[in-house]
Amino acid sequence: MAYIGSGMEEVEKTVATINMVCDTMVGDGSTTTMTIGATQEVPGSVNNVSVYFDGVCQRPTTDYTLSYKTVTFTTAPENAVKVTCLSYANEFLDVISDATVYSSGIEDNAVTAAKLGSTIASSKLTGTLPALDGSALTGVGVTPITTSASDPTITTNPSGGLGTIWANSTSGEMYVLTDATTDANDWANIGAGEGNFANSFGGNGPGTISGFNSGGYVGSNNTNVTEKFSFSSAGNATDHGDLTNFSRRSSSGHSSKTHGYVVGGMGISGNIHGNSNVIQKFAFASASDAADSGTLQIAVQGQSNSTSYTEGFMAGGNISGHQTRIQKFSLASSASVDNISNISRARYAFGGSSSTTHGYASGGHVTPAPNFADEIDKYAYDSPNTNTDIGNLSQARWAPHSQSSSTHGYTSGGNISGGTTSTNTVDRFSFSSDGNATDHGDLTVARYYTTGQSASTHGYTSGGYTASPTQTNVIDKFAHASNVSGTDVGDMIIAKSHAAGTHY
Repeated sequence: MAYIGSGMEEVEKTVATINMVCDTMVGDGSTTTMTIGATQEVPGSVNNVSVYFDGVCQRPTTDYTLSYKTVTFTTAPENAVKVTCLSYANEFLDVISDATVYSSGIEDNAVTAAKLGSTIASSKLTGTLPALDGSALTGVGVTPITTSASDPTITTNPSGGLGTIWANSTSGEMYVLTDATTDANDWANIGAGEGNFANSFGGNGPGTISGFNSGGYVGSNNTNVTEKFSFSSAGNATDHGDLTNFSRRSSSGHSSKTHGYVVGGMGISGNIHGNSNVIQKFAFASASDAADSGTLQIAVQGQSNSTSYTEGFMAGGNISGHQTRIQKFSLASSASVDNISNISRARYAFGGSSSTTHGYASGGHVTPAPNFADEIDKYAYDSPNTNTDIGNLSQARWAPHSQSSSTHGYTSGGNISGGTTSTNTVDRFSFSSDGNATDHGDLTVARYYTTGQSASTHGYTSGGYTASPTQTNVIDKFAHASNVSGTDVGDMIIAKSHAAGTHY
């Protein structure tokens, strides 16, 4: 027989020296696949693989196919047939063929940051991404969110600035910073709750730092002194500045986020007597004198006061007799409007509370005798002519003062007779539903012609008459949330009554 070349055994011994790998298997009549070139690069094409059954060459694509490093036979090799596969490495190709690199062919941890380059096209980042730590992400337009167990305050100055979102992890309420003024920030409530911080009570918020008493009556003379006391700790009041137009009493006090307003009142200075129409304002943040900022349409004293986010409202009062009219002025410009509406009955010397949408007027001096009222009137800031009598105080009284929380109005003390008999009762009524007030607690001293301020969690009552003509310098506070008696937290500079109250 003529010589026809080396057998497959000889080929197997020599392939290691050339650019191919030899793999073998023995057929069993059922197995149709074999893995080739375990240590070699991918062959790349079925034409780079030669298959022999007992030395008989098989046809690529017809008798077998290739997928990555797996050869699949069209017909399983019969039992005991020796299968030899010669695979030619793809290393001579300058470019790796398309669809020839499979995930199992990439060594673990072989793809490093250096191999990825500086950017990845957004089109390659589609579909569901795995969970990622986003703490180092930049330029993704995420609004900063602060999570805290308490609400923000007017002095909360976030580093994120305007648009910062604040989430209260205790109540679930959320707020967004709408005015990023240092120590005079506006936080708008974007949750389901009532109001804003520091704009929750009456539009311009509860006090978080100090209460102020401006003007008033000392003995038988008016005073022009504005004094302040701390909300954060017990202590006596200190001098903050003076009213500069003239000394006055029975003015109404209104609070913006940065200034206190002392409006109207009864003045006695030189040739100036009787009611005043002057609007004065002073800065909360630093001790300084007030300055004239405008005038009311009609001079008035003894009016009920409330404040929205943009305007101050005065209900009733004494002009040339008891009044039902409501006036308002702009906090921004001090421009005023007269007689925008009327309360249910003419009266003066009564309390005023503020919700975010409505002003409230409670009690007051009326005619004829017995001269004291128990009505609680409500009027809308955006439509003051929609005022209604919503209920009654637990005691008819005049010359009380009032405070506000985010949910309730409070009427503190007052005169309960035509003479000098005063009460220490603090009444509370709801902003969310109309109805009568209930007894909430007691002041430390029964008195009338007091001054009121509203902090975040407490109402404050300053000065007043204990019995005419005896005046007191006591400052006490009561909790908004619980029905308890007040506590004495300090003294005013001097005993006085009829002052205008504001808060910061």
